[in-house]
Amino acid sequence: NISIISSRNNGQRAVLKFTAATEATPITGSFTSGTFTNQIQAAFREPQFLVVTDPRADHQPLIEASYINLPTIALCNRDSPLCYVDIAIPCNNKGAHSVGLMWWMLAREVLRMRGTISREHPWEVMPDLYFYRDPEEIEKEEQAAAEKAVTKEEFQGEWTAPAPEFTAAQPDVADWSEGVQVLSVPIQQFLMEDWSAQSFQMPGISIKGDLHWLPSIVQGIAIYNNHTANPERT
Repeated sequence: NISIISSRNNGQRAVLKFTAATEATPITGSFTSGTFTNQIQAAFREPQFLVVTDPRADHQPLIEASYINLPTIALCNRDSPLCYVDIAIPCNNKGAHSVGLMWWMLAREVLRMRGTISREHPWEVMPDLYFYRDPEEIEKEEQAAAEKAVTKEEFQGEWTAPAPEFTAAQPDVADWSEGVQVLSVPIQQFLMEDWSAQSFQMPGISIKGDLHWLPSIVQGIAIYNNHTANPERT
């Protein structure tokens, strides 16, 4: 008969898992004085040896174990008191993951020594099952997951909803070119003669030389005169 004790919250889950695997007796939470010494108590126990999670927090069962010469094993940190501790297992007994991992390793080793599981094959139980989780953190995670699921459903509903049918009457599109009056601007035609002559004669003006540029000048003057004579057509 083995008594496994953890008064701190971070080791209670690991202790319960350990005792379920090894058929030991768990004592979690507050320890009742006289459990090992007072025989008239209903919770009186006579274990063969005692294992505690933290010697500082579980000092009362260690003291009572010393009264009956009970061997004790403890998970000890560097600042843990070793009074009444027979075997100290060095580890971090403050962290929830560290405590859970140590109890998982102890449970695996006990089962291997009993021959329940083989050393050649890994144990199918994961260490995560021995880790303590704060109920408030679990509640926050569940609430966040629920809010995320609701938000996802809302967005999926918006994107997967059928598009509304457009039933507005469509106007008849007619030929836009109908009924549009296009102003016709008469273009004065010029008789193109051979402007490359070496001389050009106008009343009172005599120009000599290369006259290839003269047609464009004359056409520009004609367009300007037409514009000034009929400004409403522009």
